[in-house]
Amino acid sequence: MNKGKVKIGMTQFACVPDRAANVDKAEKQIRAMAKQGAKIICTQELFGGQYFAQIIDYTKYDWAEPVDGPINQRMQALAKELDVVIISCYYEYAMDGVYYNSAAVFDADGSLLGNYRKHHIPEGPQYIEKYYFTPGDSPYLVFKSKYGTFGVLICWDEWFPEPTRILALKGADFVFYPSAIGSEPDNPELDTSQTWVDSIRGHGIHNNFYVCACNRVGREDAVDGSGFMEFYGRGFVSDPWGNMLAEGKRNEEDMIVAELDLDEIKRARDILQFHRDRRVDSYQEILKLSIRE
Repeated sequence: MNKGKVKIGMTQFACVPDRAANVDKAEKQIRAMAKQGAKIICTQELFGGQYFAQIIDYTKYDWAEPVDGPINQRMQALAKELDVVIISCYYEYAMDGVYYNSAAVFDADGSLLGNYRKHHIPEGPQYIEKYYFTPGDSPYLVFKSKYGTFGVLICWDEWFPEPTRILALKGADFVFYPSAIGSEPDNPELDTSQTWVDSIRGHGIHNNFYVCACNRVGREDAVDGSGFMEFYGRGFVSDPWGNMLAEGKRNEEDMIVAELDLDEIKRARDILQFHRDRRVDSYQEILKLSIRE
């Protein structure tokens, strides 16, 4: 069965305090990538504002929007106008006191294909996400769009192999990983950018499919002056063998566009039979949080 090729795109820009300006930036990049032929376009995590989880500030709950809020209405209309699929990452209001870090997926006709809610919520210096986000209650979703079948995992999700495996087994041909990742405030000398790239490329190799990771760039200061984050960009696309097809600039705004040959997935899986040789009958122990003999 021939699946053909599809061109995808991902944003990479610096978010500024003016939230409306960030949405304008996203639209500008989406339009530019659509002109380059991109048919499925993913925004970076929480692109509508700066990364507010550096500190605890309950007023930031007011930034959350329902799935049909202003940001997604704009992305939905843009998808229909440009005849492209758009993955719109936003801060979701579900009900009073329940907020998610989410990605709404709009098909090329503007219809909502689904809404994924980030499952893995980190907690660390200046990554204080457990205060702001409820762990996602959606399944690991596969979206069957006009131009391709794919999954979406958000930032901290990307560090865990299990969700990507689930999406591969559900039929995804590629996975997007919208992110907001950068410096480690408690270990300022540590550069995790290559670790980030290698980890996600590994998911692609283990499942013999394409992985597409995007990230923001630039310095964002905590509003109380207590610190800052430096986001490094380096959005990238790798193929079923782990080869890099495209990589965004480091510490600079960019757009990542790459063409995926979906028939290469079958070829890779016919040669490296990782899915055939899985021993699901022997993996029960992994469902425990710790294993001690």
